[in-house]
Amino acid sequence: FQTIITTIDDNGCGTITLNRAERRNAISILMRKEISACLAKWQEDDHVGCVIITGAGNAFSAGFDLDEFKQVERHYELLESSSRYHRDLWNFSKPIIAAINGPALGGDFDLACFCDIRIAATTASFGHPEIKFGAPPLYTPLRRIVGDGHARELCLTGRRIDSAEALRIGLVSSVHDAEHLIEEVGKLAVKILEAPIDALRYAKRTFIAADA
Repeated sequence: FQTIITTIDDNGCGTITLNRAERRNAISILMRKEISACLAKWQEDDHVGCVIITGAGNAFSAGFDLDEFKQVERHYELLESSSRYHRDLWNFSKPIIAAINGPALGGDFDLACFCDIRIAATTASFGHPEIKFGAPPLYTPLRRIVGDGHARELCLTGRRIDSAEALRIGLVSSVHDAEHLIEEVGKLAVKILEAPIDALRYAKRTFIAADA
């Protein structure tokens, strides 16, 4: 992979690290395709019981790579890769934890919302600034987590919230110092992996069906 780093530890937890630190891990077409390809591979790998997604450097991600939106000839590819990547995240048959180590904005706020659990660093922040540029945010994944009122307000205003407010409204499950984030998320993954993989798959099918 060119835009992500993938690892699998001895406990069976796979980690996807968004790895475009020079662009604050902006999600390009290639990155979306690589995330989809990785998830497809791990979908069939019984050694992988859960997945962590995090970002390289000091950002989770600045959202979609806006330079690609200026390339009119790539608009179909943009839409197609985005739709497929969102479906692949939502329908993945094993738990996904977002380890949000810094700002998660725009399309990457959506990425965090497509995960089953979100754990944030104190340096994390969230927002949908794309509304200011004429791009409507994805409302439904956020509404499922924080409820209708909070979701509408965040989508319509585009304002950024910090990790403390994210915890207060239920967007994230816990907040930790940045240097301890991955360690704490790893502990959570170990707890999840105490369950048989068939039970985890069944639970995920139940989650997906409930929101169909």
